[in-house]
Amino acid sequence: MRGGNATVVAAALMLDALLGEPPERLHPTVWMGRAISAFEAPALTLQGANHRRAAGILLAAILPAAAFLSCRALLRAAPRGLRPGVQPALAGGRLEEARTRVGRFVGRDTSELSEAGVCRAAVESVAENTSDGVVAPMLYGYLLGAPGALAYRAINTLDSMVGYTSPRYRHLGWASARLDDLANLAPARLMVLAVAAASLCPARVLRVARLYGPLSSSPNAGYAEAAFAGALGLRLGGTNTYGGVERRGPVLGEGRPPGVDDIGRAVALMRRACVGISLAALLLEGVRRG
Repeated sequence: MRGGNATVVAAALMLDALLGEPPERLHPTVWMGRAISAFEAPALTLQGANHRRAAGILLAAILPAAAFLSCRALLRAAPRGLRPGVQPALAGGRLEEARTRVGRFVGRDTSELSEAGVCRAAVESVAENTSDGVVAPMLYGYLLGAPGALAYRAINTLDSMVGYTSPRYRHLGWASARLDDLANLAPARLMVLAVAAASLCPARVLRVARLYGPLSSSPNAGYAEAAFAGALGLRLGGTNTYGGVERRGPVLGEGRPPGVDDIGRAVALMRRACVGISLAALLLEGVRRG
């Protein structure tokens, strides 16, 4: 861990909690998305699977590297500074609004979800985003500073845009999907430990994550959802619909189905876990400095 990174990441978390997301025109993830879209259109016109796969490998290599190098250059040139609204909609009886809101965070079809389905989608989204949207950038920020965190966000954005198994992206997105899996291996396991420490039942969290985490087709998402299921006493996973096609997934956990109040409980758990990681990193940095 580079000196001072723990302090910078902790400060960034506090600013994010106070100020929220930056405007769209200033959001680095939006810029990354536009760059990916500009590359995607001509790449998908390439003839032959090998050509599209080669283009995907090039994209997966260039964007994170560019994000890392550009952020490092900016930091050298200037001084350092640094719930989803699904629950209120459900509480107000606005199911259609809740479906629309949760659809912004998940890849599954949400237009026909029941209230229980919306609750499960929201809790699962919080769990997965705790791992790849918070813990992973924190970890790479601690290890490599802001350039590392931004490079990771580039990898994650690539996966979310082109890392699908559909015929359209099977070859172009192959490298991005595999790179995202690799980049999230350590953060997903660290998140399990953080959730266990932040919960009132660490032994149950670790047991449920160990038993159910490997059942998912993703090497990482199953651990995130299983950890939250164990901590909150819930049952997550199961059948989802993508593009009108049902996909049966494993059930993760041994509790009850999520309810409206569990969305807020999941968000609170995410915050406790991330604060715990920040405090542990600050403590380690202080010990290292003597």
